[in-house]
Amino acid sequence: MAARPLLLLLSLAAVALMSPAADAALGGRGGMVGGWNPIPDVREKHIQELGGWALGQAKQKRLAGDGLRFRRVVRGEQQVVSGMNYRLVVDAADPSGRSAPYVAVVYEQVWTSTRELTSFKPAARAH
Repeated sequence: MAARPLLLLLSLAAVALMSPAADAALGGRGGMVGGWNPIPDVREKHIQELGGWALGQAKQKRLAGDGLRFRRVVRGEQQVVSGMNYRLVVDAADPSGRSAPYVAVVYEQVWTSTRELTSFKPAARAH
């Protein structure tokens, strides 16, 4: 019978660790492992920096024209993997100044300093 209280205690601890508060306390960004979840605040400095970085990489890989200029990330989703995948809607300006929306998918693993642009497409053809 001594195993029953221990099992209950372990179950409660597991539920507590899966809570959003525990995730935040442990430095997580929220969301379920494997699923895409909205980014709570795309205005966050790191998210905006990722969007600009993605456009720069797209230019280097010739996935975007040299004349595009980064404006901002307007919305996005994140997916917890061994690191984080970000699917960002990037508002860029074409050479004439018109809005040119793109969808950038970026993989980032902070603890290994890994960052990869996995996709960059015009928003109309992204899905």
